[in-house]
Amino acid sequence: MTERIARLKAYLENREHRKNRRCLTEEELAVILPQIRDTSLSYMERNTLRLRLFLEMETPVLLPDTHVFGLRTIEHFPDIYSEEELNEIKKTHYVHEKGKVTNLAWAVEAVLIEGLEGRRNRLLSGKREDAEFVRLGGETIDMVEAFADRYATAMKAAGFAEEGAALSRAIRTGAHTMAEAFQVFRILHFAIWASDCYHNTVGRFDQWLYPFYRHDIDAGIETRESALEKIEDFFLSFNWDSDLYYSLAWGDNGQSLVLGGLLPDGSCGVNEVTELALIAAREVRQIDPKVNLRVDKNTPIALYELATELTKIGLGFPQYANDDVVIPCLEYWGYAPEDARNYAIAACWEFIVPEVAMDIPNVNGLSMAETVRETIIGHLAECDNIDALMEYVRDAIHTRLTSMASVFKNLHLEPAPLLSLLMRDCADQGRDISTGAKYNNIGFHGTGLSCAADQLAAVDSMIFKTGRITKERLLHSMATDFAADGELKHLLRNEADKMGRDDAANEIGNRLLHFFADAAQGLTNERGGIVRVGTGSAMYYVWHSRDLGATADGRAAGEYLPCNFSPSLFLTNSGPLSVLLGFSPDALKRTSNGGPMTLELHDTVFREEASVHKVAELVRAYILAGGHQLQLNAVNAEKLRAAQLEPEKYQELIVRVWGWSGHFVELDKCYQDQVLSRVEYKQI
Repeated sequence: MTERIARLKAYLENREHRKNRRCLTEEELAVILPQIRDTSLSYMERNTLRLRLFLEMETPVLLPDTHVFGLRTIEHFPDIYSEEELNEIKKTHYVHEKGKVTNLAWAVEAVLIEGLEGRRNRLLSGKREDAEFVRLGGETIDMVEAFADRYATAMKAAGFAEEGAALSRAIRTGAHTMAEAFQVFRILHFAIWASDCYHNTVGRFDQWLYPFYRHDIDAGIETRESALEKIEDFFLSFNWDSDLYYSLAWGDNGQSLVLGGLLPDGSCGVNEVTELALIAAREVRQIDPKVNLRVDKNTPIALYELATELTKIGLGFPQYANDDVVIPCLEYWGYAPEDARNYAIAACWEFIVPEVAMDIPNVNGLSMAETVRETIIGHLAECDNIDALMEYVRDAIHTRLTSMASVFKNLHLEPAPLLSLLMRDCADQGRDISTGAKYNNIGFHGTGLSCAADQLAAVDSMIFKTGRITKERLLHSMATDFAADGELKHLLRNEADKMGRDDAANEIGNRLLHFFADAAQGLTNERGGIVRVGTGSAMYYVWHSRDLGATADGRAAGEYLPCNFSPSLFLTNSGPLSVLLGFSPDALKRTSNGGPMTLELHDTVFREEASVHKVAELVRAYILAGGHQLQLNAVNAEKLRAAQLEPEKYQELIVRVWGWSGHFVELDKCYQDQVLSRVEYKQI
């Protein structure tokens, strides 16, 4: 890390930049609200007007030591809907989250190369399906270019005349160098957030940057060292405003990037920028951008080792995605091979296709744990073997998923002219992305899978196979939360079969995932898209646990479910390799909507000299075994508990939450407690 980047990092961590922020005054709101909530205007007109006002009211600020400018100064800008209006919309429409276009990956390389005037040319020479979109799209380009010009003027006044002139040119006709690409990206990224689209991803970073990197190296503009400095500067820029991009928790903001992986033509996409990006993330040590690394059976151990260096320092990333599983799954769902190979990662871990998809991969979550619990309560008495009980589970999953998918109708999505212009086809076709794209699929999470599998495995191992307990005893204890039978609770937790340790339980988990995939087959949404299912949980691992009664695996009522695709929180006598092998079933090639195997490693694991290599080999073993996605946390429970008591002393402590990394002390206590409850492995 250079001295300049070190100063910039310290400035960021001292929160000096936040002095430039302000809240809108009552007088300003009195002018803004009647305009953007004027019901005589269309939603697209209101969205465009809101963006115009936001950008015009922003104040260009040039922070010291950075060459990537674009700091948000307005803390909050109001929505185009009043709460009453949004509630009225919800009476007749399905509104996903906030009703915004979100979690997409735009055509970064193409836009950076051709600039916004290239987008305008597409808009004016294309099909023009929606005249309003064509008109307002042109206005949107004008206002973003004007915003860039205001920054360019400030840059010139501060002594960056050449850089300012380059910005005004590059935003219009395309970037030529790394420096120009980063500055144009920053302006566009800023404007997308200002347009009220959220969870804006970075896409395949090493792929879209590589042409600019190669140009600069070949032209003698940059060296490897100076290129690394520019990447670190760029990475730090994601953290200036990240606390303002609040979703469900601090840090859950979607600023994720992807490295490595196959290219659309099937060749390997790992390049020099892949390595530099991993080094940059390790050196700046921030929660953004969140790094995802695509790997496969041919990935060399050296790349795993470099990635493991990030895990070692406690960043909670990179998150790994296995091309050998994910790409076949996307093709199984109907994505063209070139699109499947080009996949990126959404805000957390959902697999999305850049440029051409209006997928909503996180519509809802089906509680596998509750489904199995209710099935056991309702049908255990009439079953004499696990197969009979599993048939009832299959039917329950099908019924529940079908019912949940039926709610997805009359979808309301607020138009997003700016983000639409940055996608591949919208400008050419003259229509907003909110109306649909090449792919319009929806995704459902399957939460508490290990709890579901462990419940069935407990019934099988303790009742059907050995007769150690009776059906009546189990059902009574579940109904009374084990109040009078602590012995049974202990037995179920510690001696019944568990997924990640016992083969029978692993196979039950695999069967449950196949049931989930079977239930999704044939389901479609109103836009002609399919239903994708996966192993994620998002925030549902907390939400679904709160009202869930005692379960047949010994879990008490209200006790947390494991996060994502992870073992029971009270799994014992199983090492990390056994867990990883148990969580790599063949059903993943039908259920890879996203949802990583989440493994907690005690930070003492990394005290040995050979530890990085050992952990890298562990990750590689999971990929070779057929695991689809993996995230590792290097944690220390003692330190986390100390941070709860004295948060001011642990401001920079970072943990992986459900699909993103955040500062531990900024998390809600329920998420802190769940992190603390996870299994830690102290030796590998």
